[in-house]
Amino acid sequence: MKKSFIFGFLAGILISGLSIALCTVLLLGINADKVGNLTRFFGAMQFIESKYVDEVGDEQLIDGAISGMVKSLGDPHSIYLDEKLYRQLKEHTEGSFGGIGVYMGFKEGGVQVVAVMPESPGERAGLQANDAIISVDGTAITELQPEEVVMRIRGEVGTEVELMIHREGEVDRPYRITRDTIQVKTVDGKLMEDGIGYIRIVSFSEKSGEEFRKVYDDLLAQGMKGLIIDVRENPGGVITSCVDIARMVVPKGRIVSVIERDGTEENYDSELEQPIEPMAILIDGNSASASEILAGALQDTKAAVVIGTKSYGKGSVQMLIPMFREDGLKLTIAKYYTPNGRSIDGIGIEPDIAVEFPADAESDVQLDRALEVIRQRLQPAEEAIGA
Repeated sequence: MKKSFIFGFLAGILISGLSIALCTVLLLGINADKVGNLTRFFGAMQFIESKYVDEVGDEQLIDGAISGMVKSLGDPHSIYLDEKLYRQLKEHTEGSFGGIGVYMGFKEGGVQVVAVMPESPGERAGLQANDAIISVDGTAITELQPEEVVMRIRGEVGTEVELMIHREGEVDRPYRITRDTIQVKTVDGKLMEDGIGYIRIVSFSEKSGEEFRKVYDDLLAQGMKGLIIDVRENPGGVITSCVDIARMVVPKGRIVSVIERDGTEENYDSELEQPIEPMAILIDGNSASASEILAGALQDTKAAVVIGTKSYGKGSVQMLIPMFREDGLKLTIAKYYTPNGRSIDGIGIEPDIAVEFPADAESDVQLDRALEVIRQRLQPAEEAIGA
C-alpha cells in the first residue's frame, strides 16, 4: 500500500505539472516541441513545493528559475535583478545612489578599486586605488557576476557593507563601510595651457549629455583651441547619453549601429558639420561599452587620435526589461558596430598611439602624450596664421 501511495502521489504531481504546462501552451501558443521541457519544469516545481524538507513559495522558486536561465547564457553582462537590485540600478543611471564612493575595474575574474571619490565613505574607511576586493559581505567575488558585485556594494543609505581587501604587501583585512548618498557628477573639465581643453567622463548616466554640453560650451567660451577627452576607467552606461556626447564631437555621419540577432538594425548619426580640431581621446583596459562607442566613432572618422592602451572589449548592448513585480532583466540584446563596421566585442579598440602607464610613473604619462600631440597639431595652424 505504501508503494501504491507513493506511486499515486508522484503520478498526481506529474499529472498536475502536465496540466499546468498544457494550459500554458494553449494560452501562449508555445511550439509543441517545448511541451516536454515545460512539463519537466512544472513537474520539478510541483515536486519541490510539496516534498522539499522546508516550506518554499512560488516566488522563491520562480525567481531562482529566472536567475538560473539567465546564468545559463554564460553572458557576464546579462543578469536577473530582484526588486532591490532593480531599484538600485535605476537609481544609478539617474545619477545618485546609496554606495561607498569608489570606481571599480573588472579584469580576469578580479575586482580592483580604480579610484576613490574624495570625502566619500570609501575614503573615510581607508580604501585606496589598486586595492583588490576579495569578497562582499562574505561572498567571494569569484561567485558573483560583475553587475552583482556592484549591486551588492550599493544599498540603502546608513546600512553597512563589509569588503575583504587585498593590498600589496599587507595582510588581507575586512573593511566595514557605512553607505551614504553618492552624487555622481559624471563630467568635469578644465582649460589647460596653450588653450587645450580637457574633459573627463567617468561614466555615462542619463545626465551626462547635458553635463558634457555645459563643460564643453564653457571651455569654448574660454577660448579652447583643441580638446582631450578622457574615458579611462569609464565602464560605460547609458548609450543614448553617449550618442548625445558623440553628436557634439563626431563629424556628420554614422556614430554607431546596433544590430540585433534577427538583423534588426538601429543607427545613430551625427549632423555636426565641423567638430573641434585637433582632438584626442584617452582609453585604457577599463574603458568599456559606451566609452568604446565614443572612442570607436572618433577613431573611424579620424576626428581624434586615440591614445593609451587597448580598451576592454565590451561590444554588446543590454536592455533593462521590467518584469511584473518591480524586478527586471538586464539582458544582452544586440551588438554594436563602429562607423567602419567593426565589432569590438571581446577584442577592444587598439589605440593609434600606445602609451602604457608604469606603476612608478610620477606624472600622467598618457595625458602628457596627448598634450604633446595636440600641441604639435596646433602649431602649424598658428604659424600659418602668423605668416
